Amino acid sequence: MRSSSSQEFFDKLYSADSDPWNFATSDYELSRYDAEISFLEGRRFKRAFEPGCSIGIFTQKLATFCDRLEAIDISPTAASLARKRCSHLKNVTVQQGSLPQDLPYGTFNLIVFSELGYYFEAPVLQDLGSELVKRLEVDGVFLAAHWLGQSPDHVLSGDRVHEVLRCLPGLTLTASDRQPGYRIDRWSKT
Repeated sequence: MRSSSSQEFFDKLYSADSDPWNFATSDYELSRYDAEISFLEGRRFKRAFEPGCSIGIFTQKLATFCDRLEAIDISPTAASLARKRCSHLKNVTVQQGSLPQDLPYGTFNLIVFSELGYYFEAPVLQDLGSELVKRLEVDGVFLAAHWLGQSPDHVLSGDRVHEVLRCLPGLTLTASDRQPGYRIDRWSKT
Protein backbone atom coordinates (compact mmCIF):
# COMPACT_ATOMS: atom_id res chain seq x y z
CA MET A 1 0.00 0.00 0.00
CA ARG A 2 1.29 3.44 -0.97
CA SER A 3 1.75 5.90 1.86
CA SER A 4 0.00 9.24 1.44
CA SER A 5 3.26 10.88 2.52
CA SER A 6 5.45 9.18 -0.09
CA GLN A 7 7.07 10.73 -3.13
CA GLU A 8 5.27 8.19 -5.32
CA PHE A 9 1.86 9.18 -3.94
CA PHE A 10 2.36 12.88 -4.66
CA ASP A 11 4.11 12.44 -7.97
CA LYS A 12 1.25 10.26 -9.23
CA LEU A 13 -1.20 13.05 -8.32
CA TYR A 14 0.85 15.74 -10.09
CA SER A 15 1.50 13.54 -13.11
CA ALA A 16 -2.25 12.99 -13.56
CA ASP A 17 -3.16 16.66 -12.95
CA SER A 18 -0.61 19.48 -12.79
CA ASP A 19 -2.77 21.27 -10.21
CA PRO A 20 -4.59 18.50 -8.29
CA TRP A 21 -5.91 20.82 -5.56
CA ASN A 22 -6.65 23.77 -7.88
CA PHE A 23 -4.09 26.00 -6.17
CA ALA A 24 -4.14 28.45 -9.08
CA THR A 25 -7.93 28.86 -9.32
CA SER A 26 -9.66 27.78 -6.09
CA ASP A 27 -11.29 30.61 -4.12
CA TYR A 28 -10.40 28.71 -0.94
CA GLU A 29 -6.71 28.47 -1.85
CA LEU A 30 -6.44 32.05 -3.11
CA SER A 31 -8.15 33.50 -0.03
CA ARG A 32 -5.92 31.38 2.26
CA TYR A 33 -2.84 32.67 0.42
CA ASP A 34 -4.02 36.26 0.94
CA ALA A 35 -4.63 35.55 4.63
CA GLU A 36 -1.18 34.03 5.04
CA ILE A 37 0.43 37.04 3.37
CA SER A 38 -1.51 39.38 5.67
CA PHE A 39 -0.06 37.50 8.66
CA LEU A 40 3.41 38.62 7.54
CA GLU A 41 2.33 42.21 8.24
CA GLY A 42 4.44 43.61 5.40
CA ARG A 43 7.65 42.47 7.06
CA ARG A 44 10.70 41.71 4.91
CA PHE A 45 12.57 38.43 5.48
CA LYS A 46 16.24 37.84 4.79
CA ARG A 47 15.98 34.06 4.28
CA ALA A 48 12.75 32.06 4.15
CA PHE A 49 11.92 28.38 3.77
CA GLU A 50 8.74 26.95 2.26
CA PRO A 51 8.53 23.15 2.44
CA GLY A 52 5.74 21.55 0.42
CA CYS A 53 5.66 24.36 -2.14
CA SER A 54 3.63 22.32 -4.65
CA ILE A 55 3.52 24.05 -8.05
CA GLY A 56 4.74 27.39 -6.65
CA ILE A 57 1.57 29.51 -6.64
CA PHE A 58 2.10 30.70 -3.06
CA THR A 59 5.89 30.69 -3.58
CA GLN A 60 5.49 33.48 -6.16
CA LYS A 61 3.46 35.58 -3.72
CA LEU A 62 5.80 34.90 -0.80
CA ALA A 63 8.91 35.84 -2.83
CA THR A 64 7.84 39.49 -2.77
CA PHE A 65 8.60 39.58 0.96
CA CYS A 66 11.89 37.68 0.91
CA ASP A 67 15.46 38.53 0.01
CA ARG A 68 15.99 34.80 -0.43
CA LEU A 69 13.33 32.06 -0.53
CA GLU A 70 14.15 28.37 -0.59
CA ALA A 71 11.30 26.01 -1.41
CA ILE A 72 11.05 22.24 -1.72
CA ASP A 73 8.43 19.72 -2.71
CA ILE A 74 8.51 15.95 -2.39
CA SER A 75 7.15 15.48 -5.92
CA PRO A 76 9.71 15.90 -8.72
CA THR A 77 6.84 16.91 -11.03
CA ALA A 78 5.54 19.59 -8.65
CA ALA A 79 9.06 20.90 -7.96
CA SER A 80 9.72 21.15 -11.69
CA LEU A 81 6.47 23.07 -12.23
CA ALA A 82 7.27 25.40 -9.31
CA ARG A 83 10.78 25.97 -10.64
CA LYS A 84 9.37 26.90 -14.04
CA ARG A 85 6.70 29.18 -12.50
CA CYS A 86 9.33 30.99 -10.40
CA SER A 87 12.15 31.02 -12.95
CA HIS A 88 11.87 34.81 -13.37
CA LEU A 89 12.35 35.33 -9.61
CA LYS A 90 16.09 35.53 -8.92
CA ASN A 91 15.56 35.32 -5.15
CA VAL A 92 13.78 31.93 -5.32
CA THR A 93 15.33 28.46 -5.36
CA VAL A 94 13.08 25.41 -5.77
CA GLN A 95 14.38 21.90 -5.19
CA GLN A 96 12.84 18.47 -5.07
CA GLY A 97 13.11 17.15 -1.54
CA SER A 98 11.34 15.86 1.52
CA LEU A 99 11.40 16.58 5.22
CA PRO A 100 13.39 16.14 7.35
CA GLN A 101 16.02 14.65 5.02
CA ASP A 102 16.32 17.59 2.65
CA LEU A 103 16.05 20.49 5.07
CA PRO A 104 18.37 23.22 3.71
CA TYR A 105 21.49 24.02 5.67
CA GLY A 106 21.56 27.09 7.90
CA THR A 107 18.97 29.27 9.57
CA PHE A 108 15.89 31.17 8.46
CA ASN A 109 13.93 34.11 9.75
CA LEU A 110 10.70 32.81 8.15
CA ILE A 111 9.39 29.26 7.82
CA VAL A 112 6.01 28.75 6.16
CA PHE A 113 4.57 25.35 7.07
CA SER A 114 1.34 25.26 5.10
CA GLU A 115 -0.97 22.40 4.07
CA LEU A 116 1.69 19.87 4.97
CA GLY A 117 1.58 18.88 8.62
CA TYR A 118 -1.27 16.42 8.34
CA TYR A 119 0.84 14.00 6.31
CA PHE A 120 2.98 13.19 9.38
CA GLU A 121 2.27 11.09 12.48
CA ALA A 122 2.19 13.29 15.61
CA PRO A 123 5.58 12.13 17.02
CA VAL A 124 7.25 12.62 13.62
CA LEU A 125 5.63 16.05 13.29
CA GLN A 126 6.84 16.97 16.77
CA ASP A 127 10.43 15.94 15.93
CA LEU A 128 10.27 17.73 12.57
CA GLY A 129 8.80 20.84 14.17
CA SER A 130 11.55 20.86 16.79
CA GLU A 131 14.19 20.64 14.05
CA LEU A 132 12.55 23.50 12.15
CA VAL A 133 12.44 25.64 15.31
CA LYS A 134 16.19 25.00 15.79
CA ARG A 135 16.71 26.43 12.28
CA LEU A 136 14.63 29.54 13.02
CA GLU A 137 16.52 32.66 14.08
CA VAL A 138 15.52 34.51 17.26
CA ASP A 139 12.51 36.72 16.46
CA GLY A 140 11.99 34.64 13.32
CA VAL A 141 8.45 33.80 12.20
CA PHE A 142 6.97 30.31 11.99
CA LEU A 143 3.71 30.50 10.02
CA ALA A 144 1.40 27.49 9.76
CA ALA A 145 -1.87 27.16 7.82
CA HIS A 146 -3.96 24.02 7.41
CA TRP A 147 -7.30 22.96 6.02
CA LEU A 148 -9.87 21.91 8.63
CA GLY A 149 -11.70 19.34 6.51
CA GLN A 150 -11.31 15.58 6.48
CA SER A 151 -9.34 13.53 3.95
CA PRO A 152 -8.54 9.82 3.91
CA ASP A 153 -5.02 10.85 2.84
CA HIS A 154 -4.38 12.82 6.04
CA VAL A 155 -2.83 11.21 9.09
CA LEU A 156 -3.77 14.16 11.34
CA SER A 157 -6.48 16.81 11.23
CA GLY A 158 -5.51 20.43 10.66
CA ASP A 159 -6.43 21.24 14.26
CA ARG A 160 -4.25 18.38 15.56
CA VAL A 161 -1.31 19.65 13.50
CA HIS A 162 -1.60 23.07 15.16
CA GLU A 163 -1.93 21.47 18.61
CA VAL A 164 1.38 19.66 18.04
CA LEU A 165 3.06 22.82 16.73
CA ARG A 166 1.69 24.89 19.64
CA CYS A 167 3.58 22.64 22.07
CA LEU A 168 6.98 23.13 20.43
CA PRO A 169 9.44 24.74 22.83
CA GLY A 170 10.90 28.09 21.86
CA LEU A 171 7.85 29.47 20.07
CA THR A 172 5.41 32.13 21.25
CA LEU A 173 2.02 32.45 19.53
CA THR A 174 1.67 35.99 18.18
CA ALA A 175 -1.43 35.72 15.93
CA SER A 176 -4.16 33.21 15.20
CA ASP A 177 -7.17 33.07 12.93
CA ARG A 178 -9.77 30.41 12.30
CA GLN A 179 -11.93 30.55 9.18
CA PRO A 180 -14.63 28.06 8.18
CA GLY A 181 -12.18 26.08 6.04
CA TYR A 182 -8.73 26.67 7.55
CA ARG A 183 -6.72 28.00 10.43
CA ILE A 184 -3.56 30.07 10.50
CA ASP A 185 -1.20 30.46 13.43
CA ARG A 186 1.90 32.63 13.60
CA TRP A 187 4.62 32.08 16.16
CA SER A 188 7.79 33.98 16.93
CA LYS A 189 10.97 32.30 18.12
CA THR A 190 11.89 33.45 21.59
